[in-house]
Amino acid sequence: MGIVFLTQANTAKNTVANEIRPITLSNLNAQYNTVEAAQEQYMAAEEPGIQAKASLPSTTYNYLSAQRALLGLAKSNMGTSGFVMISGTVDIVLGIGLILVGLALYMKPAA
Repeated sequence: MGIVFLTQANTAKNTVANEIRPITLSNLNAQYNTVEAAQEQYMAAEEPGIQAKASLPSTTYNYLSAQRALLGLAKSNMGTSGFVMISGTVDIVLGIGLILVGLALYMKPAA
């Protein structure tokens, strides 16, 4: 199962990398932080009017909100991919350990 986990984690990582182009995986957190800061500035300026139903959100506010949500999902998917990769590695190590313990018990001379 660990091998399947590792291959699926790599596939998921590659899929996320392809979906967020031209942003690279190494730039994902920095880009998210930039968008988050910009979106929070627009939110502070526009949200009171939106809540009071006095105005509609601007196009930039909507764009930044959508971009923040999508980049957040990409970050989440990368975290899940990392967890699955670690789980696969742990499964492989545990499997090898169980095989070695089984062989040691099998080879142990009868008392």
